[in-house]
Amino acid sequence: MDKFLIDGPCRVKGKVLVSGSKNASLPILAATLLFDQPVIIKNLPRVRDINTMLNLLRSLGSRIIQSKDKKTAKIINKKKMKTFASYSLVKTMRGSILVLGPLIAKYHKSKTSLPGGCLIGARPVDYHLQALKKLGMNYEIKDGYILAKSKGRLVGRIIKFPKISVGATENSIIAACLAKGKTILKNCAIEPEIKDLTNFLNLAGANIKWLGRTCRIKGVSNLNQIQYSVMADRIEAGTFCVAATLTKGNLEIKGLNPKIINTELELLKKFGAKIKLADNKIFIKGPKKIRSIKNIKTKEFPGIPTDLQAQLMILMCKAIGKSSITESIFENRFMHVAELQRLGAKIDIKNNKATIEGNTKFIGAELMSSDLRASVALVLAALVSNGRSLINRIYHLDRGYEKIETKLKKIGVKIKRIK
Repeated sequence: MDKFLIDGPCRVKGKVLVSGSKNASLPILAATLLFDQPVIIKNLPRVRDINTMLNLLRSLGSRIIQSKDKKTAKIINKKKMKTFASYSLVKTMRGSILVLGPLIAKYHKSKTSLPGGCLIGARPVDYHLQALKKLGMNYEIKDGYILAKSKGRLVGRIIKFPKISVGATENSIIAACLAKGKTILKNCAIEPEIKDLTNFLNLAGANIKWLGRTCRIKGVSNLNQIQYSVMADRIEAGTFCVAATLTKGNLEIKGLNPKIINTELELLKKFGAKIKLADNKIFIKGPKKIRSIKNIKTKEFPGIPTDLQAQLMILMCKAIGKSSITESIFENRFMHVAELQRLGAKIDIKNNKATIEGNTKFIGAELMSSDLRASVALVLAALVSNGRSLINRIYHLDRGYEKIETKLKKIGVKIKRIK
């Protein structure tokens, strides 16, 4: 099992090109199941979760032709596709539940395994199932599988999500594209990745309109052949912005519209970062002394993303004074805290709030990754640790960060992947 060796401390300096978004790519790839015509998806990140989704599409009958650099995939669906999404493929990635909506919408039946993924909370699929049921899907859960079918085309309805859910919003939008009549989805998630999905679908002939957190979809009978380039990964960009702020660094981060991480950039300014923006570029310099901030709270977009919570905690550990952060999206997302305490961090957890003593002097140690974002937080901590850190189970990182050690080496980090 691969590990990272990192020698700290180090200061990041140079240029970083942000990869395509994993969280935008997954629903777009799932939505290609709706198409009769070939679809070309560009700017895919070369990460494990994308490979898993492509293998899932292959298992359902899609023919996939990839470019040499693996960043472009041409997807050609058979006339008769399979509708069985097996546990062996779905178990490693919760995003694989997104094939349920398109399979029901297009083929009116599906046997889809309940999903796996990071161990950061229940993330129930109830919201997905309730919404799809209102559109006309009947289902039962048996032996770990969702056995679903519909009597012909789904039928548009007014659906209000009881809680904002990114995955349920995506699944419902995809399914409603081919439903009869109009579907109105209320209390939707409005993350940029969801807007990227609806841009893709609209360019292919779907009829989707937004008004705040309400999404209106007028069903169509089919979608058209399309080429589409996936948006850049805002979480990767935010992670590198944190790295610059943390290490007194100086980075030029390219390939991303800065507007989509405006909330994060404004927060980093409060920590002391100096930031300048240009077209698809962010110039960021870290402060000599990091300021403490109290009462940060993760929220749905346009709030502070839960996927940056662990990274921000590293900043708080190095800040002058006491800070706190509340995790309001997922329970059980402080699993990285125990590992940070091994490096010397002083963090107190009460329910979903973490209080962090600043001025931490991290000492390199052997660490264990628990999930995707916690893993990258441990890498950030190693950057400002005295001595060598060994990070185990980095397969979590490979699920969501494209060639992260290569990018880190280019900006001055002493990092080595070992088997």
